[in-house]
Amino acid sequence: MKNTVGNLFSKGEIALIVGVIGIFVVLIIPIPSILLDLLITVNISATLLLLLVTLHAKGPLDLSTFPSILLFLTLFRLSLNVASTRQILLQGYGGQVIASFGEFVVGGNIIVGMVVFLIIIVIQFIVITKGATRISEVAARFTLDAMPGKQMSIDADLNAGLITEDQARNRRELISKEAEFHGAMDGASKFVSGDAIAGIIIVLINIVGGIVMGMRQGMSVTDALQHYAILTVGDGLVSQIPSFIIATASAVIITKTSSSENLGKDLSGQMLSQPNAVAFAGGILAIFSIIPGLPKLPFMILAGFFGILFFLLKRSSKKLAVEEMEQRETKKNTQEPQSEEGVEKLFHVDRMGIEVGYKIVPLVDPQKNGGILERINALRRQMARDMGMIVPPIRVRDNLQLGANQYVIKIRGQDVAKGDIFPDCYLAIDSGTTTKSIEGTKTFDPAYGLPALWISGAGKEDAEASGYTIVDPVSVMITHLTEIIKNHAYEILCREDVQKLIENLKKESPTVIDELTPGVMPLGNVQEVLKNLLKEHVPIRDMATILETIADFVPTTKDTELLTEYVRQRLSRTICQRYQNGEGKIGVVSFDPQLEQAIANAIHKTERGNVLALEPNMAQKLIDRLIEVIKGSLTSGYEVVLLTSSNVRSHVRRLIENALPQVAVLSYKEISSGVKIDSVGIVKL
Repeated sequence: MKNTVGNLFSKGEIALIVGVIGIFVVLIIPIPSILLDLLITVNISATLLLLLVTLHAKGPLDLSTFPSILLFLTLFRLSLNVASTRQILLQGYGGQVIASFGEFVVGGNIIVGMVVFLIIIVIQFIVITKGATRISEVAARFTLDAMPGKQMSIDADLNAGLITEDQARNRRELISKEAEFHGAMDGASKFVSGDAIAGIIIVLINIVGGIVMGMRQGMSVTDALQHYAILTVGDGLVSQIPSFIIATASAVIITKTSSSENLGKDLSGQMLSQPNAVAFAGGILAIFSIIPGLPKLPFMILAGFFGILFFLLKRSSKKLAVEEMEQRETKKNTQEPQSEEGVEKLFHVDRMGIEVGYKIVPLVDPQKNGGILERINALRRQMARDMGMIVPPIRVRDNLQLGANQYVIKIRGQDVAKGDIFPDCYLAIDSGTTTKSIEGTKTFDPAYGLPALWISGAGKEDAEASGYTIVDPVSVMITHLTEIIKNHAYEILCREDVQKLIENLKKESPTVIDELTPGVMPLGNVQEVLKNLLKEHVPIRDMATILETIADFVPTTKDTELLTEYVRQRLSRTICQRYQNGEGKIGVVSFDPQLEQAIANAIHKTERGNVLALEPNMAQKLIDRLIEVIKGSLTSGYEVVLLTSSNVRSHVRRLIENALPQVAVLSYKEISSGVKIDSVGIVKL
């Protein structure tokens, strides 16, 4: 069965070519009545199938080929019109289907047939087609206008590390397909309106042509009109009923929004979601049934139907409420055991957590697509890919003591960052290329401290047109969380994480694991090296290289600081890649040789390792001078790093980490071969 379906799909291209050629064959070559009946039946069946598929589609893009289908079905229907007209005028007979519609459907009455035909045309052309055309135009315009904002949102998520390149590419393709679909539907809806006009003209031409042909065959005007008009009306109904179905399908696909369910489930779920509304409708119908002069039976039947429906919905809602309550109680009893187990849980401290004010609670709904919980899961995967670390589960809970729009990021139970987001607003960040100022509540981007404004949804398009970068509230919080994780990764990493990383590597490189742990190097020392790397934003994805380096040098030293320097030198290519510009260069600031020698002379060996013992006054002067040089080099276009010798690198990093936390300190041995450096400043005292 699967092979048969697969063959149908694989041969769809051939079938399409044959079908299009067949349309033109029917248009040109006369065909027998039995074949015409078959093709008319195929036309009706195809339009019904398309309508049913449209009703079951969950979104417009589930049927993205609809404009093309509409074109081909319109051509097919018009070719059948030509074929049936040729058959009627030449032989005075259009086949069994047309005769049945002319005699049975309208009772052989010309007046009734014409009235029914015109009513169908009016409904199709004025009501359905006009509305669908207008919706197509508006949808196409709004979709195209919203494209820049959607593209910027995707770029923001990609830059924040919330999605991968493949996910970003897929989202861009989806946006492009949506715009193309609505643009195509805007034009394809003209097929339907043109088909309705063509139907009226064809009927008039057929009636006039039928009278002429009948008179040439010796029939009177009345007999010719009676005979050919019935056939013409039957032909018109046969063609316009499928056209009516197609117009309905196009209106459905245009008016449908994307959903996880088909249209039938959405309609029933939403229309019957309010039992009280059903009860009110039943009461109004009951009142109508007792008003003198109005028919009582129809209103009483419908009032009774709505009453029964109300009681069924009420019973169902009560049953659902009881089930939800039982589930909550069961979950509560399962998650919060009594007595000693419940007390022991009070000692647990989450490694990471977020507390939110009550207005942010809807954004953390697990059922909400694109909500905070879903984005946190994506963030954890992204950090595993980029940094090689395991981000622990981040527990999100509400806190009524916080401000309504406030959130707090915690690490091991302690507050490390705070911020405010407004669920119904957008954060507009000045990109530096803005053309005019906009109205909004002044604030700062919590992740980077940039000046920004909270604006309403109504002002979003104006802000984008003015050059502002627009970020939705969920992205604001997730970007802030991303920066916090990067800056505090060394605090988050625990021994359990290190053990998991080692066990994962053991599947690929068991030799280095057996050589290193646990006899040669304790797990705690390996953790300390990894924490030193993460503290300076060095990824630990290449665990094989890290552990091999430790295994190479651990026989000569157990000092984790020194081992970290050896590992950094082995990871030089990874480290340099982060700071290179588009030309492959790194902009560096270095110390004057005499100053660097003075720093090296100030390093003293103690029982706890080497310590930099600079005089406080000299240390402050060095930091102040370094800040001046760094500020002066900002115009160079580089992400400037401080370059030192390897024996003083770690000590200088600790010296300046509070004053210049964003400045990276690299040693000369960490500059990999082939990397060019560009000196943008020298620090002298």
